[in-house]
Amino acid sequence: MGNVGCKIIKDFKRPDRKVVELFKGMPVANIDDCMNRTAAVRSDIVPMNKTPLLGTAFTVKVPEGDNLMFHKAMDMAQPGDVIVIDAGGDVTRAIFGELMITYCHKRGLAGVILDGVIRDYDEIAAMDFPVYAKGAIPNGPYKNGPGEINTVISFGGKVICPGDIIVGDGDGIIVIKPEEAEELAAKTKQVMEKEAGIMDKIVNECSYVRPWVDEKLEEIGCEII
Repeated sequence: MGNVGCKIIKDFKRPDRKVVELFKGMPVANIDDCMNRTAAVRSDIVPMNKTPLLGTAFTVKVPEGDNLMFHKAMDMAQPGDVIVIDAGGDVTRAIFGELMITYCHKRGLAGVILDGVIRDYDEIAAMDFPVYAKGAIPNGPYKNGPGEINTVISFGGKVICPGDIIVGDGDGIIVIKPEEAEELAAKTKQVMEKEAGIMDKIVNECSYVRPWVDEKLEEIGCEII
């Protein structure tokens, strides 16, 4: 049966980098609109700095308040990977701080996202390396294990598999399945072009045409006096 809850999978299939890069510069909100507005992780996982996030999920599961498997994952992850850490949403102990994030940055990783809390917030906030978490606390982690690397995890209310595409900006994080990526990127590009046209009319003509508003009010029988 193996050692349940203590497993490391060395590698997994990553999507072509060109497919990942299709989402570069695309607002998370526009992408999510094309996913029936259901792709975002919970809103309590927020950016720790202003650096946009884009990469391939490298998943890690740790016990609450323990970072042994993250230490191992930092050495295993490849450039372009986003380390996605399921820490059970625990907010009592930080899973990492400035030293570990600097190492991830130097190794060429694409970011670290955590369903838990960090420390060394001021230093991480000043970095040009994307980090998302639920907040910060000074309490450091234990390093006892167990944990898992590159298994399917739960993160911020979403199921994330190794190789999923992770996109984040100031609005939050969304998760994209690689097999859906190309069609989704094309749809998102159309939405961006449409919104650019709307914005142009708002700014230059003070016009925002939305006939559906009155249609909906009529449909619901709104009394207008």
